Amino acid sequence: MRAVDIITKKRDGGTLSREEITFLIRGFVSEEIPNYQLSAWAMAVFFNGMTPQETAALTEVMLKSGNVIDLSGINGPFVDKHSTGGVGDKTSLILAPLIASLGIRVPMMSGRALGHTGGTLDKLESIPGYRTSLSVADFREFIQKDGFAMTGQTREIVPADRLLYALRDVTGTVESIPLITASILSKKAAEGTEGLVLDVKYGTGAFMKDAGLAEALAKSLVDTGTALGLNVKALLTDMNEPLGYKVGNFLEVEECLDCLEPSYLEKHNKKAMPDSDGYNSDLSAELMEITLDLAAAMTVLGGKAADSVEGRKLCEEALKSGKPMELFLQNVKSQGGNPDELQRMRNNFRSPIKAEIFAAKDGFISGIDALKTGKASVLLGVGRNKSEDEVSPQAGVEFHVLSGSKVKAGEKIMSVWARDEAGMNAALPELEDAVSYSNKAPEPRKLVLKEIP
Repeated sequence: MRAVDIITKKRDGGTLSREEITFLIRGFVSEEIPNYQLSAWAMAVFFNGMTPQETAALTEVMLKSGNVIDLSGINGPFVDKHSTGGVGDKTSLILAPLIASLGIRVPMMSGRALGHTGGTLDKLESIPGYRTSLSVADFREFIQKDGFAMTGQTREIVPADRLLYALRDVTGTVESIPLITASILSKKAAEGTEGLVLDVKYGTGAFMKDAGLAEALAKSLVDTGTALGLNVKALLTDMNEPLGYKVGNFLEVEECLDCLEPSYLEKHNKKAMPDSDGYNSDLSAELMEITLDLAAAMTVLGGKAADSVEGRKLCEEALKSGKPMELFLQNVKSQGGNPDELQRMRNNFRSPIKAEIFAAKDGFISGIDALKTGKASVLLGVGRNKSEDEVSPQAGVEFHVLSGSKVKAGEKIMSVWARDEAGMNAALPELEDAVSYSNKAPEPRKLVLKEIP
């Protein structure tokens, strides 16, 4: 076989065989096929797509390009969750200990922030001492002891994905549905999970801006995951606005700790709408609604609940018991952090470079644009433009009001922390522009558009 013939075939809309895909990917990993030829192939896939059979073959070939974590000897079930990325999307930090508290093991391999979207590993590493580069032995030990473990992708696990993603990132082919599908599922299958709940986001702050494209991606993920022998469910969720009221690495850890407090559900406002004074009484309401929907789906896949209604009830009872908080702090200790120090840092660990943003007019907050917020956060130091960029654990944004809140001109609506003055000066206009106003309260958003299947 020749790489150029395979590239030409896909360029012309042909269907590649498993053997051709294997030849291409193995040659790329072994450096026998150069980057420029894989770039050309990726662009051909971007424009012409892949059949479900091609996508499944690509996923399996990528999965087998490196080591697969063996969780045999540990009692399951094993269920994980994956999000396609967003702004303020911190559900994994709540879900992992919550689901583990119900007797379902959560082997979670996560990623880092890139562009305007946040990364779970960066959030966890804002906790001093927390290690996300785990050996397989440590990963197994923590799953056995704590019920979950949080790790990053190593060079030995799915190297084809690590190399191909880096190439896609600089060649404008990140948004290809077949390539996204293979990237996500090859990593998830490699971590040893049996069930997988997918949070596929759409809207301004998502990679898929259009709900139709997000649904196509969700179906591709479900179909391909099923073909690999995984039990898969996907939820289409709204990412037009930031999720939760804190955006930033340590700030998001704080919000998750607040949500894990046993007393939290007592004040949880399920409709996430303003109270009689025009303010959201629970600024984490939308975050917890989506988290509980994802958690309920995970309990069903893990065989602990017959349906999502029963699953949600189990999750709410678990949160009130305090067991998820105990497991989260136990895992912090296991992975190198100090739980007592973490508790002392809550609401105190901030950059000294601070600013505040005030309402521009009287009225209602009708929207907070997720993409503009995410781009501003990168300027503050929360995220990165290139994979080698360092992120700041102390930078971020805290919203004091959310969509639906009634405000008066001059009222404080955001607190902002930046890594440096230049970043603050660049970010503030973006954040001000992210907020829109109206004369009447907006209609509540539909947070979960649909479930697939």
